[in-house]
Amino acid sequence: MDRIVISGIRAKGFHGVLPEERKAGQSFTVDCELFLNLNPAIKSDDLTKTIDYAEVALVVREIVEGPPFNLIEALAGKIGDILIKRYRKIQRVIVTVHKPEAPIPVDFLDVAVVIERKR
Repeated sequence: MDRIVISGIRAKGFHGVLPEERKAGQSFTVDCELFLNLNPAIKSDDLTKTIDYAEVALVVREIVEGPPFNLIEALAGKIGDILIKRYRKIQRVIVTVHKPEAPIPVDFLDVAVVIERKR
């Protein structure tokens, strides 16, 4: 299966369990892997035969900047569910939500949740 990969969609959100996360917000980064048949687009060189990744990025940003979730698991699930529902060409989607500023009491580089949805 072919795929389109969009890495590093950044947006500020107010997701988290702690009150300070909900008040101050923080930066989230989202990666999306969209699995679909790209042969029609390859043969036609026509945008309507594929997925407009600029539009997908805007949808993801809108979800991250939208109503808050306690868990990034729920945020990732919402993104995956909306993408698979809105874009009928997508057969499978993998969404990774990164929360590099998570309130973890040790030094760490990143925390992320990965979800997968299939048609």
